[in-house]
Amino acid sequence: MQEYKSKITKEYNSKINIKFLNTKIYDNENDNSIVGYLNIHNIKFLYMGDASINVEKEILEKYKLTNVDFLKFGHHGSDTSSGKEFIDEINLKYSIISVGKNNRYGHPKDKVLNNLSNSKIYRTDLNGAIAIKINSNYKIKTYSP
Repeated sequence: MQEYKSKITKEYNSKINIKFLNTKIYDNENDNSIVGYLNIHNIKFLYMGDASINVEKEILEKYKLTNVDFLKFGHHGSDTSSGKEFIDEINLKYSIISVGKNNRYGHPKDKVLNNLSNSKIYRTDLNGAIAIKINSNYKIKTYSP
């Protein structure tokens, strides 16, 4: 496993900060997903790509991620990602799962959904497109599938 030399962080102003947290190269293609952390007006977003539980563990060890407002779930709610330890640690408010209706993989998995009992869940197969409008606060809007 190789690690990238540079840490990619961009702060546009005092209210917008973007970090790319996954800095290693893995044998598993899904684990090479871009994992992005976005903080806008102190509203925190975490985008997991298709990263697995192994990447989640490394991110927890490397970064202090707590009180995440929005988590875009890894790998469409597959049981290879979104582990309970990770979910509990980041203490999220809203879960967003991008998943096709009646998909052949059975995503999202019940095991993953059970880990989310403390957050409001939005799923593209049930709620349609999900938009989050941000000013000094946020508003969530869904568009029927």
